[in-house]
Amino acid sequence: MKDSLIALTKDALGSLRDLLPIALVISVFQVFVFREPAAALSSMIAGALLVIAGLTFFIFGLRLALFPIGEGLAYSLARKGSVFWLVVFAFVLGFGTTIAEPALIAIAAEAAEVAASADAIASSDEAKNGYALGLRLTVALAVGVAIVVGVLRILANWSLPLMIISGYCLVVLLTSIAPPEIVGVAYDSGGVTTSTVTVPLVTALGVGLASSVKGRNSMTDGFGLIAFASLAPILFVLAYGTILQWI
Repeated sequence: MKDSLIALTKDALGSLRDLLPIALVISVFQVFVFREPAAALSSMIAGALLVIAGLTFFIFGLRLALFPIGEGLAYSLARKGSVFWLVVFAFVLGFGTTIAEPALIAIAAEAAEVAASADAIASSDEAKNGYALGLRLTVALAVGVAIVVGVLRILANWSLPLMIISGYCLVVLLTSIAPPEIVGVAYDSGGVTTSTVTVPLVTALGVGLASSVKGRNSMTDGFGLIAFASLAPILFVLAYGTILQWI
């Protein structure tokens, strides 16, 4: 219990250290540039304290449970020698964490609003919800497939640079034929997948798998899954937009 309290205190101090410069910069602009009243500054301080508390518990929870769970499951599945269940687990992990990613939910909703205002889709709530859901499912499917490819790369010892370079060549090709209004959304989708929920679990999976496979190094082979998780959504969303345009 004492060790947990010490670790939680260290995480709180680390969160405060990371967020304090941002809070100071915003406060200076609020007071001296925008001339906001003190009430607005106090609400911002209260919000910053809540962010620090949330970030502290999030980081503590990652180290306490999520990292060990991801590494432990990967290790157990690798020891059983079941490639099928390892692939299933990788896909479900990638899909499940991405579909629940808060950043993806936000950007999908915003993309639906912009698409409706540009008359790309109907302005009804049903059309916007359907567009946002389709975008989220596309990105989640992309990350699921990407994690599977990353797991197979670790098992088969494929070249990471060659696969990444080939993937971005496909991105350039698809960008040239995709509708212009989907290109920016596609590139942003690649960024929002590597956020607070997906990254810790996927990283733990890669490191745990590389540590449990004979002949693999957890440092050189365990990382790289996040690169696939960033690349695949760009490809899938570009393809999604192109197919919708054809339809």
